[in-house]
Order: sequence, then C-alpha cells, then structure tokens
Amino acid sequence: MEKQTVGAQDVDMHEEMRRAFAMLSGKWKLEIMWLLNQRVYRFNELRKAIPGITQHMLTAQLRDLEADGLVSRTVYAEVPPRVEYEMTEKARGLEPTMNALAAWWAEFGSSIPTRTTTRGRKGSGQK
Repeated sequence: MEKQTVGAQDVDMHEEMRRAFAMLSGKWKLEIMWLLNQRVYRFNELRKAIPGITQHMLTAQLRDLEADGLVSRTVYAEVPPRVEYEMTEKARGLEPTMNALAAWWAEFGSSIPTRTTTRGRKGSGQK
C-alpha cells in the first residue's frame, strides 16, 4: 500500500493495517468478538461457548481486548460476583466487517474443504 495524505501528515496505511491486524490477532480474539457481537456474555458462558479455550487464555484475550478498548468488563457487587463482557461502541464499528465475513462464508464456505483439525482444540480428532 502507498502512503496516503491526510491533511498535512502522511499515513503509511500498510503500517496502520499491521496495527489493526495485531490488535485483532490472537488465537481466540475474533471468535470472542463474534460471540460478543451477538450479546453480552458472562465469563463462564464465553468459556463454554468456545470449545478448547482454557480459563487462562480466555482471561488473557479478554484483558487484551479490554486494554484495546474493544471489550468492556462490568463487575456487579453481588455474592458471588457477576462479571459481564460486551463489545464497546468502538468495537461495534467492526460489525459491518463481521457481517461481510458472514455473508462471504454463506456464499463460499461450502466450497472450502473441511479440515480434520480445529486449531489444536480438544476433541478435534487429533491423537
């Protein structure tokens, strides 16, 4: 990509896209974002909805997404404590991209060969 001029400053779009990809990269981040795009989740609901993710990894990925301003975490003063996660308005800006990906998959997903493994998840057929 070329540098694009925005006002008086040059923007290297390749570098900017690398930053965007890095923010969304991670083994589980897009799956977490997809689920949170549907509704608000509690921690254990997310863990159950993503087969194979460990508690440690879910915590780490949620912390990264929260630090980047894409996920908000709400703790309720109850016994036991209730913690809910939801997408922020910033993350809602990705909704058209998610919808485009879903539409692309609906059109072309059946033409993509099914893999025998699913990223090393438990119960994925690996021995």
